[in-house]
Amino acid sequence: MAHPSQTRPMAVTLLSGGLDSTVCLALAREAGFDAIALTIDYNQRHRCELDAATRVAATLGAVEHIILPLDLRRFGGSALTADIAVPKDGVGAAGDAGNIPITIPITYVPARNLIFLSLALGLAEARGAKTIYLGVNALDYSGYPDCRPAFVDSFAATANLATRDGVEGAGFTFATPLLHMTKADIAREAARLGIDAGMSWTCYDPDPAGRHCGRCDACRLRAKGFAEAGLPDPTRYAKDPFGA
Repeated sequence: MAHPSQTRPMAVTLLSGGLDSTVCLALAREAGFDAIALTIDYNQRHRCELDAATRVAATLGAVEHIILPLDLRRFGGSALTADIAVPKDGVGAAGDAGNIPITIPITYVPARNLIFLSLALGLAEARGAKTIYLGVNALDYSGYPDCRPAFVDSFAATANLATRDGVEGAGFTFATPLLHMTKADIAREAARLGIDAGMSWTCYDPDPAGRHCGRCDACRLRAKGFAEAGLPDPTRYAKDPFGA
């Protein structure tokens, strides 16, 4: 971990260990923030991402990295938190920064971003940080309702009503630099920032050898991004993401 400076402002970044949140952390650092990384250990199926988050936080110079346990398997309701098979039948319908598919995939975790942002907000207020970075994306994504601009705007309004800092006029800003990017744009941004994308983790259903499965929505979107960006994909896949 890096040491906080006496002059740079602080920002909290929600860091899953995936490529999107990795890029967000790097962008927070590039913008001049001392970044506090918050990772939620929600007893997710793809626990490899916790190790990835640790690597990313150390590599990108987070001044603090908190891995907070929150066992959402007690709730279930998702293929990521219950004994439900992860779908492998192709990428869901892309969003348009507003609409969502008629059927939201079973990999949706009930209210996950709402819960995680609430925790990030509490941490930010406790640390005196006024900016919260999150890597939500409303273009190449699986159709989750809590990745849309309307959700982020609504939460920002609530945050500044529900906190001491917000009520006293020192409210919070929610930075969503990837919101309107495609996965190819995000892959290019990672390259521009000099990030080793291979240290991030995306797959929902890793194989016993610790490889990305290559067939879940997350893997297919990741592979699609690198391919469309014309960049080499450093990911180890168990199966070809572009295979039948």
